[in-house]
Amino acid sequence: MESIRHIGPAFSDPRGDIYNIFEGRIEHIALITSKKGTVRANHYHKEDLQYIYLVSGAYESHCLDVRAPEKKQVLKVKPGDIVETPPYIAHAQKFTEDSVFLALTTRQREQGKYEQDTIAYQVIEGYLNPELKTR
Repeated sequence: MESIRHIGPAFSDPRGDIYNIFEGRIEHIALITSKKGTVRANHYHKEDLQYIYLVSGAYESHCLDVRAPEKKQVLKVKPGDIVETPPYIAHAQKFTEDSVFLALTTRQREQGKYEQDTIAYQVIEGYLNPELKTR
């Protein structure tokens, strides 16, 4: 399932704060904005490990294991939280406020690679990408 942790400042002084958001191998980073009331994702990845760091706003992260769909989880995500989503965990974000987040992935997203690894899966009611394969 997904895991969440809050990231506080690693260093603070009168100039400001330093936040160490992530350490590890990342192949792609996207900055994404979302409007209140919208849904993103509704899919899972076969190989990609994904991290979402919320810069501002708020959302509910809904997920389930596609190998055991009865196991469901909802996380309330606030600014400074990072959510880790392993492969085969179908996930969807429902935005409760206008939001800005960073999506960090362990696989590249260049043409075709995202579509080969990503399977559409309706976790919650909302947008489902018609260009993705379904199970």
